[in-house]
Amino acid sequence: MNGKTIEEMKVGDVAEFAKTVSESDIYQYAGVTGDFNPAHINEAYAANTFFKTRIAHGMLSAGFISNVLGNQLPGPGAVYIRQNLNFLAPVRIGDTIKAVVEVIDLDKDKNRVTLKTQCFNQDGTVVIGGEAALSPTKKR
Repeated sequence: MNGKTIEEMKVGDVAEFAKTVSESDIYQYAGVTGDFNPAHINEAYAANTFFKTRIAHGMLSAGFISNVLGNQLPGPGAVYIRQNLNFLAPVRIGDTIKAVVEVIDLDKDKNRVTLKTQCFNQDGTVVIGGEAALSPTKKR
């Protein structure tokens, strides 16, 4: 299974993935990464923070972007080169996060695709904004 080649993409192509973030997702992410920041896993602690409740790890939501890039656009076989992320709003338990990637530049000589990467919550609020560069799979 191969993803799209540079020749198969065009500026403006879009792909997305959505998931509702559960308490279990947060605990599993903490377990896998070792990030046990109490803002994510301790409600009593989190109640005294700026957000007043636990929030999901920023990189958990950023992982949804990786899902789209690795599975859809450009997809399997692509190599992640660069990603910048701006964490703009919190993600809380029960939020449905939609990761959206859009092709904004194609460099056929270097086999590089640049994509706008964003995550939105169920209210349409941008929770993560950024940009990624990948090397898509080569022609089959």
